[in-house]
Amino acid sequence: MKACVLGLGRAGLPLAAVMADAGVDIAGFDIDAERCRQINAGKNPIPEERGLTELIFRYGGKRIAASPDIMDAKDATAYIVVVPLFLNRNNRPDFKAIKTAFQEISGVLKDQDLVVLETTVPPGTTDGLIKRMLDKTGKKYHLAYSPERIMTGVSISRFRDFPKVVGGITEEATEKAARLYRMFSKNVIEVSDARCAEMVKVSEGVYRDVNISLANELYRVCEDIGVDFWRMRDAAKHEFCDIHEPGMVGGHCIPVYPWFLINEHDVPIIRLARGVNEDMTAYYAEKACEIAEKGGKVGVIGLSYRSGVRESRFTKAHQLIKELKKRGMKVFGHDPLFTDDEVRKIFKIIPLKDPTIMDAIILANRTCIGVEAEKTVDVKNSLMQTGK
Repeated sequence: MKACVLGLGRAGLPLAAVMADAGVDIAGFDIDAERCRQINAGKNPIPEERGLTELIFRYGGKRIAASPDIMDAKDATAYIVVVPLFLNRNNRPDFKAIKTAFQEISGVLKDQDLVVLETTVPPGTTDGLIKRMLDKTGKKYHLAYSPERIMTGVSISRFRDFPKVVGGITEEATEKAARLYRMFSKNVIEVSDARCAEMVKVSEGVYRDVNISLANELYRVCEDIGVDFWRMRDAAKHEFCDIHEPGMVGGHCIPVYPWFLINEHDVPIIRLARGVNEDMTAYYAEKACEIAEKGGKVGVIGLSYRSGVRESRFTKAHQLIKELKKRGMKVFGHDPLFTDDEVRKIFKIIPLKDPTIMDAIILANRTCIGVEAEKTVDVKNSLMQTGK
């Protein structure tokens, strides 16, 4: 069969690669012509995504044909949309990219084609906005929703091994979508309808946000009463209790999904949790100020929103740096994913070379821990040598 994947970003390109590896011919669509050129040349534009480079080298320009022209996908019988959905300044979803994608599909849609939305959206989007758009074509199509449930950096394995939820606006649409995903996914779960599938993904994100907020509150209590949070957390862990890790909540997923429910429903716990997590940047800035006097040097290590993911747009490091500067701190930073010039230009701070001269250090993510330790400043050893 031939399928079109619309949106060849961090979710769409790994999906296209996994499908191609399962024998599906892919017509990839992306508005970025340069990205399409790279893919067709067998070059991976997301090199930090494990296993993707090999697959793009093998199938790019062959079983995966990327193009900025949707007419190159007119022969596809399945269209999968994986484009971003962001929030506007009022924390309302901006459907511009999704609307554009479905306008493109409307120009090539044929009777009996399968259309699947994978972008995380507010429940009711597929059988509402999307259905209304496709109905205008007059075609007899099959529409389903199947949320991407990946983790950037290990997306290939997640597409293959992690349970794939599928729900259509009709039973036949559900069956057709499930049949497609079973070509490359080991575990496909069919749910009652598209709205249920949408709610599955939103609920997962909300679950994590609420539980991180609980961890943040427990962490702050432990700090107040002089208890080592991490030792407490380890001791408290058993089959009925698994406290999340505290910290700032960045990225384009967890801080976004709660708003889909907050905007439309009475969800006081979810709303409160979102506020607790947003306040953590100011909390960590205040902690640094307790150590460093005004004008002191504070190092921020881990500038991307998550370790191993080269992404500066959705990281809480920007807000943390702003909070530190507002308090009169001189801010330095390091992340092995960004060059010194990028640290200066993107984050507007001084590259951190020697952690031992810092008055305080904030480890914003696990960038300097584990397999990446050799790429970054050896903070632990440097500080142990100086006794700080």
